[in-house]
Amino acid sequence: MFLVFWGKTARMKAGGETMKIVVLDGYALNPGDLSWQALEENGDVTIYERTSYTDEAEIVARIGNAEMILTNKVPITAEILAKTPKLRYIGVMATGYNIIDLTAAAQHHIVVTNIPAYSTEAVAQFTFALLLELTSHVGLHNQLVHEGEWTHSPDFTFWRAPLVELSGKTLGLVGYGKIAQKVAEIGHALGMEILYTNHRPKAPQAEWAQQVNAPELYKRADVISLHVPQTPETTKIINQETLVQMKATALLVNTARGGLVDEAALAKALTEKRLAGAAVDVVSSEPITADNPLLQAPNCIITPHIAWAPVETRQRLMDIAVANVQQFLAGSPQNQVGGKA
Repeated sequence: MFLVFWGKTARMKAGGETMKIVVLDGYALNPGDLSWQALEENGDVTIYERTSYTDEAEIVARIGNAEMILTNKVPITAEILAKTPKLRYIGVMATGYNIIDLTAAAQHHIVVTNIPAYSTEAVAQFTFALLLELTSHVGLHNQLVHEGEWTHSPDFTFWRAPLVELSGKTLGLVGYGKIAQKVAEIGHALGMEILYTNHRPKAPQAEWAQQVNAPELYKRADVISLHVPQTPETTKIINQETLVQMKATALLVNTARGGLVDEAALAKALTEKRLAGAAVDVVSSEPITADNPLLQAPNCIITPHIAWAPVETRQRLMDIAVANVQQFLAGSPQNQVGGKA
């Protein structure tokens, strides 16, 4: 256990040394438009913009003798923890924490925290940005106008893809946490019928939302939006078997985790027109690999995991990450998802 107290600008260990804090992959959170100052007031901070996800030796070397680390997507395995004996705290700078071996963290008496509920508004907004692109094709038609097609059109209007009105359509939400509930509110405001399925019974936020089982949701929904964490139980929940339950006119949106989807099965369903379209902000391996089957699938929109990235959202994440560090140093960890002191 560490004896800590406030110094002028940092938490201190017994003996007067500053607490060593390492940020392994700070660039995604802060490419330069935010400030690390609030974190730097809590210890001797070293910030790496990027650290290899696969080079264990580099990860171990960068952690070194630090007592605290922050990571967004750099995985912390049992093997790494065995080689970093001074580590006492891992702050995940995201909501998902499947990159951390929680069992090993507990064995080494390391506290693990995450950042819950920081991106609710942004991800809900982006969910509809993807959905509206699938149904209104704003980007496509903007491109065609700039290429001269409207200038040379014999008519006052034209469209190159079917335009779909969302009012009256059924929105099916897989998962019903805070983000899904915000998505439900927006969908309801657009006149959509709201269905949801959850791993355990969960009361709807209003009379206009209805909980159903997964097969019924897949069968009835015109739009299916994924909002669950990736766990062994949810990995590839969208697969060949579940896709055949969906309408051929249905649209799939994924702003949660890429591993929720069997990408080969989804690409096949889109190619065979057994599903009308898909839009994903996440894929199974990020950055996306050149052989990802979704890259060749028709009517499939792919964005580079940016739903969480508005500056306001990242500032909120930064604030909570710093607060998590401060609460750990004060002896009362918050947002703890695993490990132990």
